[in-house]
Amino acid sequence: MNTTTLAPPLAAARAQSARPLWLAAALVLGGAVLALLGLGVGSTGLEAVWNMLADPVAAQIVWEIRAPRTVGAFAAGALLGLAGAVAQGLFRNPLADPFLLGSASGASLGVALALAGLGVSPFATQWVVRLGLTGAAFVGAVLAVLLTLALARGVQHTLRLLLAGVVVGVVLGALTSLVTLTTPDILQAMQAFMLGSTGFVGWASCVLMGGIGFVCLLLAWGLSRVLDGLALGESTALSLGLPLGPLRAALVGVLALATGTAVAQTGLIAFVGLAAPHLVRAVVKTTHAWLVLLASLMGGVLLMLADTLARGLLAPQELPVGVLTAVLGGGYLLWLMRKRVG
Repeated sequence: MNTTTLAPPLAAARAQSARPLWLAAALVLGGAVLALLGLGVGSTGLEAVWNMLADPVAAQIVWEIRAPRTVGAFAAGALLGLAGAVAQGLFRNPLADPFLLGSASGASLGVALALAGLGVSPFATQWVVRLGLTGAAFVGAVLAVLLTLALARGVQHTLRLLLAGVVVGVVLGALTSLVTLTTPDILQAMQAFMLGSTGFVGWASCVLMGGIGFVCLLLAWGLSRVLDGLALGESTALSLGLPLGPLRAALVGVLALATGTAVAQTGLIAFVGLAAPHLVRAVVKTTHAWLVLLASLMGGVLLMLADTLARGLLAPQELPVGVLTAVLGGGYLLWLMRKRVG
């Protein structure tokens, strides 16, 4: 056998297998650069971090406000990117996003009810108030997913689950609007939650999101074989001997936990979970074991970039980070659609 004819295919295979590692390294490096920028960007624009650390007051601002916000942006983006990869694999739909099961609408209703009942504002700094709103958002997101599962009668039928999620999202969104109309004092606070913000993230939130994100990543990686099987078709997945019912339920649990945690800490931030897996697939073609990890890194980098731009573009005024993610993510998806159609 002529070994020279095998060399080019083998070299191409090695290069293809190394691409996920290179992308992961590039995302980690990009995240480190954005972290340094995030520490230096504030109401006065961009400042050198090493100069700020020499001043005790400025150093306190860096470590107690900017650092947790930057780390929290990465953690929330990673959770949304992971949830987006799981959702698109579970529903076999590249347009699926983490909010597809009604979690966003449930979180919004939970926050609206908490604001209306307690008369609190997300701009308040007391940890009790923040814990109350965060808990209300998380409980609302989880209950919305449970309601979706009840309407869909489990996870056996993906289309029924998808339709149930749409219905729950519309109904809970209408209820949120009704609560807002009957209690107009909460309108400004609700707007802050709906547009999304990383400005309220502290070190405790970073630890919480980091811990839950690590657990969700491990679970999603362990269930990646199921997503690979579903990508080939449900009949193929069944032929591999996979118990689709319990494994689908586990995937829905990972999706709900990751999405609910991110939304509870940062509000509704659009397009990160939808765009992150697309950006990864545009660079590398890989299995879901790599995709969930790379989508997490991509989501974290995207939200860090959006958060840095939100603070620095119009300083001292700050833009809602959810608006920037919608513009950046929506613009990319529109370009992608135009490219594919053309």
